[in-house]
Amino acid sequence: MRAMVLHASRTALVCGLLAASAWGALAQSFQSAAPHAILIDADSGSVLFEKGADEPFSPASMAKLMTTEIVFNEIRQGRLTMESEFQITEDAWRRGGAGGGGSSMFAQLNSRIKLSDLLRGLIVQSGNDAAIAISEGIAGSEENFGRMMTNRAREIGLSRSTFRNATGYAAPDQKVTARDLAKLALHLIETYPDLYKMFAEREFTWNKIKQQNRNPLLALDIGADGLKTGYLEESGYGLTGSAVQNGQRLIMVVSGLKTARDRAAESRKLVEWGFRAFEPRQVFAAGETVAEASVYGGAQGSVPLVAKKPVRVLLPRGTGDKITAKAVYDGPLVAPVQEGKAVGRLRIMRGDIQALDQPLYAGADVPAGTIPQRALDAALEVGTGLFRRAFEKAGAKS
Repeated sequence: MRAMVLHASRTALVCGLLAASAWGALAQSFQSAAPHAILIDADSGSVLFEKGADEPFSPASMAKLMTTEIVFNEIRQGRLTMESEFQITEDAWRRGGAGGGGSSMFAQLNSRIKLSDLLRGLIVQSGNDAAIAISEGIAGSEENFGRMMTNRAREIGLSRSTFRNATGYAAPDQKVTARDLAKLALHLIETYPDLYKMFAEREFTWNKIKQQNRNPLLALDIGADGLKTGYLEESGYGLTGSAVQNGQRLIMVVSGLKTARDRAAESRKLVEWGFRAFEPRQVFAAGETVAEASVYGGAQGSVPLVAKKPVRVLLPRGTGDKITAKAVYDGPLVAPVQEGKAVGRLRIMRGDIQALDQPLYAGADVPAGTIPQRALDAALEVGTGLFRRAFEKAGAKS
């Protein structure tokens, strides 16, 4: 059913109930041993499971996903190519090599290595020497590169993660959340589809040393095609992974597990449950009006809000409860409003879980109104503003 419009202070909310399957007892029956976990459907953004998804933790080598994003973006912007060469400095060799006690691609001191090989050392072998060499070559130092990582994280919507180094070595302020790692994984997959294929490579040989990809899901018959493991004593064993079955992609993150075996088992269980337990439901078609937003000073008093792609959520099989949907925008919008401009978001909830958060766009142009229309809007805004302030003042006294 269509939504009704409510107004709360300067934010307008469109609320409605959509008849559909909901979270229900099925979802609650799934339990994860991981302190931090999230599972999302890549196409719709539906959250199928979450536990401690917004609590910060040390990413360990999963920080290399952000390192990889910086490199992929540099390639896309034309500032680097796969033939670009980086020098293995003494710091990269000593602190990131085998003697540093972590994972390494075993790059030789003072050698120059093509980016195509360094990336595989970073992604397949989780080489700390590769990560340090890349950070120094791009930013001059790993410290500068850490600032680049955090700035870039904010640009792509990772609001709760802070990075300090390219390797994932322990640092007091280096923290991420499971939700942000899932967003980062989806960004890598959607933005760099050709480069992302490196995450599926099962092995890489450098300096005559062959190493297997550390992602345990790649060896299982569940459609896994990438991303990254991590381990630090302080954060336990973690994994950001992706798998595709029958054209559907799921992205999962777990962290805080006690052993590598626990990590592999918990990740597999989460992915298999996601593919088995849910079915897709389309809520709105692409271009269909989801809600109406009020417009101030326009030739029309409202504009339709639409989604550019079908709004689809994954819901547990076999239940028949209801979910809630809410379109949120800062309003009223001020004319002129351009068709296709992002002006709000659609949020769908299953109980306390946000199942979907998707942008909404203006479905039509709304030009500025005539002088009498704008004068009337101004008068109404002054009147409602005075009423609202009086109401808030009265509420403060009670």
